[in-house]
Amino acid sequence: MAQIDAFFKLMHEQGASDLHLISGSQPILRIRGEMERVKYKVMENDELKAMLYEITPEDKIKIFEETGDLDFGHEIPGLARYRANFFMQKYGIGAVFREIPSNILSAEQLGLPAVVKNLAMLPKGMILVTGPTGSGKSTTLAAIIDQANTIRKDHIITVEDPIEFVHKSKGCIVNHREVGTHTKSFSAALRASLREDPDIILVGELRDLETIALAMEAAMTGHLVFATLHTLNASKTVDRMIEIFPANQQPQVRSTLADALRAVVSQTMFKRVDIKGRCVALEILIATPAVRNLIREGKTYQIPSAMQTGKKYGMQTLDDAIMELLQKGWIDAAEAYNKGINKEKFVQLLKKPPEDFTEV
Repeated sequence: MAQIDAFFKLMHEQGASDLHLISGSQPILRIRGEMERVKYKVMENDELKAMLYEITPEDKIKIFEETGDLDFGHEIPGLARYRANFFMQKYGIGAVFREIPSNILSAEQLGLPAVVKNLAMLPKGMILVTGPTGSGKSTTLAAIIDQANTIRKDHIITVEDPIEFVHKSKGCIVNHREVGTHTKSFSAALRASLREDPDIILVGELRDLETIALAMEAAMTGHLVFATLHTLNASKTVDRMIEIFPANQQPQVRSTLADALRAVVSQTMFKRVDIKGRCVALEILIATPAVRNLIREGKTYQIPSAMQTGKKYGMQTLDDAIMELLQKGWIDAAEAYNKGINKEKFVQLLKKPPEDFTEV
């Protein structure tokens, strides 16, 4: 048993999402969104490095020594998987571990709307799940992929850095590929996947122009493509997909994206005030003919209005989703104001309106 396993067990027992091990600091857990120090001594660089290297593959140690950054997956059978990130900082080595549960929660257990669950049954196209780091994108995608794996009889390929949720083949065959271990890059794996007879492709993150272009190509050639982006809402997601390309290519990209896109699910995480735990607000954009025309014509600023009028298709804006959580008494008005898009919608619910110079 590795020395660090004791911290992983504590993390699991406390229900923490992240473990921070930093030279010059006590260990820290993120529990329900807040950082809490562990009653343990301040860790020195050499001691922490030895502890971390005990669970790190030799080839990964070499990469870290050369670059000062490292991502990889670590698993403790019977407990959980962990997404590990090592980095160098002023006082020495640092590491952050994100716990990935062994059990994949279903769409019903997560409380996802039926329209999100049904995305698993689409024959082709691109579905984007977006939101800031730690907003539960991977958990939502895992539930959708599990739904497809349970009901469909297809071939699913996942490309991640590192592998997070592990899906056992049910009705589908599932192949997991890890960037840096099983393939050189997201783009290389995507290019190769088109020759591997896939029906569903999961791309862990759309990081660059080439990966985005290949993902759109896969969606246009009869595959169902799921991917994540670090964007805050649906209209910004569409803008990001287009603006990463050179200006002279953007008209063609708008047309391609309009044809390829099926849905954008944008997530924001909130701390619950009624019970211990967290909940998520979802913005849902469905690519109806009206939405496709807005994308094709470069009128993405009208997408929020299209979501308001498209509620019968399962669409909802982030602000409406936040207001619903607020009315249920699940979240605090101040956090709703901080994370909402249209601040005017929430400012009247605050006991003391904040003096926020960024909103002037």
